[in-house]
Amino acid sequence: MSKSTSVQGNLDLLSKGKISKLLWDYSLPAVIGMLTMSLYNVIDRIFIGQGVGTEAIAGLAITFPVMNIATALGVLVGAGASARVSISLGANDRQSALLTLGNSLTLIIINATLYISVFTLFLDDILIAFGASERTLPYARDFMMYIMPGLFVMNIGYTFNNIMRASGYPKKAMITMFISAGCNIVFAPIFIFGLSWGIKGAAIATDLSVIIFTIYVMKHFLNPKSTITFTAGIYKLRKTIVLNIIGIGAAPSLVNVAGCAISIIINRNLLIHGGDNAVAAAGIFVTYTSLLTMIVVGICQGMQPIIGYNYGAGRYDRLRRTYLLATLWATAVVSAGAVFGLLCPETIARAFTSDSGLIKVTANAFSIAMSAFFVVGFQIVSTTLFQSLGMIWKSIALSMCRQIVFLIPLMLLLTPHHQLNGVWESFPLSDILATIVTLILVTYQFRHIHNLKAYQRT
Repeated sequence: MSKSTSVQGNLDLLSKGKISKLLWDYSLPAVIGMLTMSLYNVIDRIFIGQGVGTEAIAGLAITFPVMNIATALGVLVGAGASARVSISLGANDRQSALLTLGNSLTLIIINATLYISVFTLFLDDILIAFGASERTLPYARDFMMYIMPGLFVMNIGYTFNNIMRASGYPKKAMITMFISAGCNIVFAPIFIFGLSWGIKGAAIATDLSVIIFTIYVMKHFLNPKSTITFTAGIYKLRKTIVLNIIGIGAAPSLVNVAGCAISIIINRNLLIHGGDNAVAAAGIFVTYTSLLTMIVVGICQGMQPIIGYNYGAGRYDRLRRTYLLATLWATAVVSAGAVFGLLCPETIARAFTSDSGLIKVTANAFSIAMSAFFVVGFQIVSTTLFQSLGMIWKSIALSMCRQIVFLIPLMLLLTPHHQLNGVWESFPLSDILATIVTLILVTYQFRHIHNLKAYQRT
């Protein structure tokens, strides 16, 4: 079978295959991959909490905003590029997909060079501004100094893993993520406990794992049998391609930037009203909820090429069915996670620490902050819907709605009156308000798609 025949066969499934099977086939590898990647972060934090202590967990929590900035710049390219590749292949425009591939690599190199340079020069100042105390700063600094070399490689690996999935290779994308996660699970206990490197051992284990992962990913795009490959003449930045990538990637990127901003505000409020224990509790809470949201992100990654391709091909009925099914699955995941978090918060906390004070603070956080978490899946899937359709401003609006428009103002309003509980109360309130806005935008969009479909028939 020729390369073109094989490639076209893979792409034809996106417009003709059964929706439930397609979403399962594309989402399952992505979910397993994201879950595996999340699990090794969880395992790292468990090792750090049990092997180093509460202050190390708090120090690691301080690094979340810094990592979010790096992730945001990576997502800016990765999410936008994968969506553009799907739309281009759906429209049978392979040249545009190739240019997107090459321009993505150039953009990642530029972005990573800039942010790593800034982090290196101003690291202590940044960590203190993000809520580090005298006791937690050494742990946060150690982790960041050793993780920064791996951030550049991580951005490349995750970006092209997404493009691999979007161009018709979901199972291969999953396998490469297994490689990274497997390496990290092996390396982390050796470096943290065996070599007694503590928190820096977790960072080094991550660095080595993502290097191996990225090598496997990049080999795919050097294979001439792949749908799109690295070829000469695709790396020079082109204004239209760059704007398309950044335009679509802006929404998920802003989610991470917003996550950085909210983490700073949360950490500073927690430090004021609850001390290092409260910051550590937030680290446990974020780790647990991230595990759930990464499963949803995996579903969205499986949904994205199906929606992008069918939108490019004008198959709006398939687009709608894919979105509804993805929303159902995502809601089931976050609802199950919310129930467990509400019923068994102390069990979750004990996995990370044996400190009774930290366990009590963490249990209180879960009992309040997760009370409306069941709506988060709908929000994430809907944001990905607009991103997949290339509808930049709607995707950005939804991305900003929960964290910037509602969460931060609510937190600033509630903490003077409710102290530490005010931080946790802002989460469910912002979830409910953001869901109302999301429902309005999605309803309007599908009415528009229905009208567009009717117009096509005339």
